Amino acid sequence: MSGQYKTSGEILTVVKGFEKCTTDKDGFKHVSHLTVAAYYLCHSTADETFQKMRLGLLRFLNHHAIDIARYDEQLTQRWIRQIQSFIEQMDSNRSLVETVNAVVERFGTTQLPRE
Repeated sequence: MSGQYKTSGEILTVVKGFEKCTTDKDGFKHVSHLTVAAYYLCHSTADETFQKMRLGLLRFLNHHAIDIARYDEQLTQRWIRQIQSFIEQMDSNRSLVETVNAVVERFGTTQLPRE
């Protein structure tokens, strides 16, 4: 199996590091954002995912004393919609690892423009 992650435990480590703010501020890169969003979308609705991402990102910024202006609510919403749409087009029988790896592969080098 190729891809960023080999096990769901690796994915959960990224999610928990984000939620508990144990991931270093420089260690939470674009791929980490995608991983957490895809994980949440596999376990929640898009609205719940947005709320979890919003609260988590604000908590993460605050914990690491990063300027809150770095958070862009519209950008977060657009990413969640993009990832949700991509996941909805996939085979629903894919595992979490396959789904998250596909999201990372598809969007890992993509940046949505800020509006």
